[in-house]
Parts: sequence; structure tokens; C-alpha cells
Amino acid sequence: MTTLAPLLRQRLRRDAVQLSVWIGGTAALAAAGYPGVRGSYGDEQERVALLATVIANPVILLFRGLPSGAGEAQMVAFLLLPWLLLLGALMSSFLAVRHSRGDEEEGRLELVAATPAGRSVPLAATVVHGAVAAAVLGVVVSAVFVASGAPALGSALVGAACLVVALVFLGVGLAAAELLPTARGANSLSVWVLLGCFVVAGVGNALGTPSDDLTRMTSSGLAWASPFGWAENVRPFDADDPRPLILGAVVAAVLISAAAALHAHRDLGAAFLPERRGRAHARPALASHLALVARQSLPSVIGWTAAGVLVGVLSTSLGSVADRIGDDNPAVTAVLQALGGAGADLARGIVVVFFVMLGVFAACAATQTVVRARQDETRGTAELLLSSGVARRRWLGDHVVVALVAATLTLVGGVLGAAAGAQAASDGAGLVRDAAIAGAGQLVPAWLFAGLAAVLVVVLPRLALPTAWALVAIGAVVALFGPLFGMSAALVDVAPFASAPVPTSDGVDLRGILPLALATALAVAAALLAMRRRELRA
Repeated sequence: MTTLAPLLRQRLRRDAVQLSVWIGGTAALAAAGYPGVRGSYGDEQERVALLATVIANPVILLFRGLPSGAGEAQMVAFLLLPWLLLLGALMSSFLAVRHSRGDEEEGRLELVAATPAGRSVPLAATVVHGAVAAAVLGVVVSAVFVASGAPALGSALVGAACLVVALVFLGVGLAAAELLPTARGANSLSVWVLLGCFVVAGVGNALGTPSDDLTRMTSSGLAWASPFGWAENVRPFDADDPRPLILGAVVAAVLISAAAALHAHRDLGAAFLPERRGRAHARPALASHLALVARQSLPSVIGWTAAGVLVGVLSTSLGSVADRIGDDNPAVTAVLQALGGAGADLARGIVVVFFVMLGVFAACAATQTVVRARQDETRGTAELLLSSGVARRRWLGDHVVVALVAATLTLVGGVLGAAAGAQAASDGAGLVRDAAIAGAGQLVPAWLFAGLAAVLVVVLPRLALPTAWALVAIGAVVALFGPLFGMSAALVDVAPFASAPVPTSDGVDLRGILPLALATALAVAAALLAMRRRELRA
């Protein structure tokens, strides 16, 4: 085990920037909670009215935490805890795959295995590395809550919940890396498990039992099938019950042990679910590099489009509750109108809010497609392609083209879902029109992130992945949470998703369409021009 310490130091140096972004971003979100709640829901009567509205609508509970009282700290936990848990879980699962299957694909683990470290020490280093990162995240989040004026015990439990959920998904990532033969497949499996657990907890909360005063909710049994449900049932600043976290710690230990057992019974480079063999000869439709990129991106594009359909359905099916929200809580009305544009009615505001979220999904689809070029480069497959006569600009340009199509399909799926969800609405045609305008408006921001990712792949290839995803995350947090946290309109509009065109009663508010379109064109052009002079594996 004398090789463990050097391995840990090497991994900490590699991950210094990425972990700083993840932990700093999570801490920033936690820090924004108190000022936001004080600015938007400073009066307890407003908070009680908001909770009553939320509890009365199960769909809203899908995307929020577990209501546990109308106090200031309880409100912050209700609004933020699921998202803090989500960020911690993503950080851990990506870390696990990066240092297990990812290093194996790139040949690093084979080199390390040839040293006295052998086969088992790298896995142990990954576990310790992930646990330390999760612990730092938990401590930082707790410190931010305490510094904001929250009670110490509840703050410590929020941090502990982030730590335990992160450890659970560290185990999920490690197990996925043992089961699947590629880092891309392992990351996809981990993210789908994570999103499934998030939705299960949300459905479990939505099917729960409200208290008589409509300020608390008791989860249904379904929530106890998800790590997010365990963490939310700690009820920080209310019950302060740490017992659900014991279940999470046990599951994390089981998953990590299972990954270690699987690792001990497979050869380096092998997997328990081997990659499916393709045809010996490609079909004529795969004769071009563009078709190859499209084929490789097809599973993720289908996933993002399906998510778009779901968000679209929710965007218009919530129209029936808009009037009730407006009657019960002026603060919520103000937030929806800030996102939907001055003078927006509430139904339109809800559509715009959901399509801002869908714009984030479309940007994720585009970013994932473009950064795949960098992953192909590090694996060496890009070098093989370029040796077959594919020009460098075309190699990158095909990824950008498929990214633009992926973002477009995600938003088209959202509009089709909105049309399906508006069938029972009294103003269905109007809602579909609003959804179509909002969807078209989010196209340019999503394309802009594709262009930015392409620039990063060319200019900062080693930092392209974390930086590209960090830009999307920052844009999403500012656009989705900025009005909720009382940020000024000028600051929120810096986020491309928030400055996209929106529908109005008179037509369309074009907002920042021209600067966004110009920035997108410049980013794509700059990336393609610079690619001519960039060497592979730079």
C-alpha cells in the first residue's frame, strides 16, 4: 500500500481544476439560497402560501424537495437540497468512471498495474479520492449554510446528506465501469441511474401525505427506494433525523464492495457486458464521417429528445394551476413574469420557464456531442480517421453539425410534447404557439454552447470537457435560479438561456437574439479556422 499515497497525489493534481469547479459551484448555489429566499419569500405568510400551492400540485413536487415547514432555513432546504445532492452525485459518478474505465481505455491503468501498485491499489485510490472529494463537498456546503445563519445541526446534516449521496453514486460509477466496456457507456449508465433515482424520489414525494396546515409532506414509500429520498427525509432544520443516512452509507459500502469484487474477477480491458460486435462491413449510409458521428451520437440524442418530450408535456399541462398560483402567491407571480417577460400571463410564464430548462437540455445534448471529438482524440480513434483522408476541419465540423441537429431535435421534441400536453387546456392553441416560440428561441443559446465547446476543444483541449460543462452549468443556474434568488434582471440576462426570445401577447420579444446569433457564428467560425493549425493530442 506504499504506492497509494503517490497515486492519490497524482490524481488530486489531475482533478484540481475539475473538483474546484464542482465544489465551488455547489457552494455558490448553497450560498445563493438564503439571500434568494429572504428577497423573494421574506414574509412567512408568503412562504406558507407558496408551500400550500406546491403541495396542492404533485407535478411541482417532482422537481423540488420535501416540504418541511415554512421557516427560512426549512424553505432554503426545500428549494435547494435536491439540486445540491444532484451536483454531488454527478461529481462522484464522473470521478469514479474517469479514474477507472476512463484510465483503462487510455492505457494508464495498464502502466500502473505493471508497477508495484498492481491491479487493486488504483481502485482503492479511486475510492479514497472520491470519498475525500465528497467529504470536502459536504464540509463546504455545511460551512456555507452556517455562515448564512442556519442552525448548526441542520447545516451539518445537509452536508452529511451531500456526502452520503455522493458516496452512493461513487459506488454506482465504479460498478458501471466494471460492467460496461467503455467510459462513455459507464457514464451514460451512471447518469441514467442517477436521473431515475431523482425522479423516483420526486414521485415518492408527490404521492405523499400533506399535513393539515399544508406546510409539511410525508413521503410515500416510493421515496425510500431512492438515495435522494433518504437524504430528503433527514428533514434538516425540522426533524433533524440522521437515521436515513445510515441506509445510504450501507448501500454505498455495498456498491463499492461489489465493484471491487467485479474488478477482481475480470481481466484488464474486459467487461461483464461486452461491447456488441458491429457488422463486418458498414452500410452505405455510414460511408461518410458525418454519418459515423451521427451513428455514434444516436443513443444520447434519443435520450435527450425523450427528455424534451417529457418537459414539453409538463410545460403546457401545468397551465391549469397557473391562476391558482397567481392568486395565492404574488412572489411566485413575480418570478414567473421575470422569466416570461414583462406583462406575461402565468400560463405563458410557466411555458417559458420549462423551455428555459429545455434549452439547458438542448445545450447539454450539443455539448456532449462536441466534446466527444476530444474523447476520440485522446483514445486515438481520431488519428485513424484523419489518416484516412478526413480533413481536420471536417472532423470537427461534423461533430458541430451533429451537435446542432441534436439540440434542434431536443427542442422539437419539447414542442411536440407541449402540443400533446395542451390537448386538455382551454387555450391549447395559444399554449402550443407559446411553446413553439419559446422552443425556437432556445435554439440559438443551445447552438452557442456547441460553438463554445468547439472552441474549447481546439484552444484548451485538456480542459475542454470540464470547462464546457461548467459553462453550461453556470448558464443554467443563473437562468433558472437567478430570478428565484433575487438577482437583478441585467445579471440574469447575461445567461444565454435567459436572454433568448420569448412569446408575448403581441407576438415575440426578440430580446438578445442578435448578439447570441453573432456570438454563435463567431464561435463556430473561430473553432473551424483554428482547427487547421492545431495538432492532434495537443
